[in-house]
Amino acid sequence: MWQVIGQTYAVSLLQHSLESGKLAHAYLFVGPEHIGKMTLAKNLAQALNCEATERPCLECTSCRKIDAGGHADVQIIGLTRNEDAAEAKLIHIEQIKEIQHSANLPPFEGLRKVFIIEMAELLSLDAANRLLKTLEEPPERVTFILLTVNDRLLPDTVVSRCQRLELPPLSINEAASALVEQLGIEPARARLFAGLSHGCPGWAITANGDDRLLQHRDQELNSMVDTIKADYEERFDYVARLASRFSQSRSAVYEILDLWLDYWRDLMLVKLGCHDMITNIDRKDELSETADGYRLSQIKEFIESIGAAAQQLRQNVNTRLALEVMMLDMPIKEGGGGENPNKRFSVKYG
Repeated sequence: MWQVIGQTYAVSLLQHSLESGKLAHAYLFVGPEHIGKMTLAKNLAQALNCEATERPCLECTSCRKIDAGGHADVQIIGLTRNEDAAEAKLIHIEQIKEIQHSANLPPFEGLRKVFIIEMAELLSLDAANRLLKTLEEPPERVTFILLTVNDRLLPDTVVSRCQRLELPPLSINEAASALVEQLGIEPARARLFAGLSHGCPGWAITANGDDRLLQHRDQELNSMVDTIKADYEERFDYVARLASRFSQSRSAVYEILDLWLDYWRDLMLVKLGCHDMITNIDRKDELSETADGYRLSQIKEFIESIGAAAQQLRQNVNTRLALEVMMLDMPIKEGGGGENPNKRFSVKYG
């Protein structure tokens, strides 16, 4: 039984490969965070070592050990848990050397050795080149599974040695239905999680079991709404706090900018009458009231400003300046008419 939610094509292909015995020696799973890449990789590792007739059974000793992370022949390689991928740390060559040494030894307790490389886009160039040598001449009874958000960050030579499987986000309706049917989540809550996760059910599953995620999101959204209603001084105070957080955790600030983007995209959808498509479905009334104060063109321009700010931060532009420009670009609520008085302050980067 495959546990990944959705991804019918990928599961069907892997199941057919298992049944026909035509397995690739290396797979590349490509998809956004929380889409289920690791779940699918573990399921494949279980299927390759399963003791039952129908694989993966999830019940045999081998399947249970792999699920618990205690199988000697299944290894997960990536950043250490105290490292943040957004800080551009790398998977170094010594880790790949350890894989090569282990790969050349026969399986210890299973049928096949499986090496899962998490966030493969963070392989250093030396590590990627070292891995390439093993992918070109793979040992017997060894399978490599590389997981990545963006395979364009991997050398083409590495990608070409793998069977590539893309795991796209689910539609909102598909994700919501799966959360109801497979996890028994109440429909309204499932719809909210499906929207907030952008069709990536891993986040939804985590949020369903940990209310702190929704509480944190509500706090950030409330702070955002207060900032939208605030004057320049309060907006720049918000920017100062955000810039300070950026120096401590870039990923946290990128997530906040994603919240801004979702909120203003929701305002655009409300203006267009597409209420059922909004992400923050639990704030429908608030969004409708807020949207009344803006023209569609104002909302569209500010969505572009948020995206530009996020891009500039990734290009190491001065953090506070980029966020201040975003604040200056935010339209003033005018009841649907007039020009944005902030536009004369707008700064564009070349």
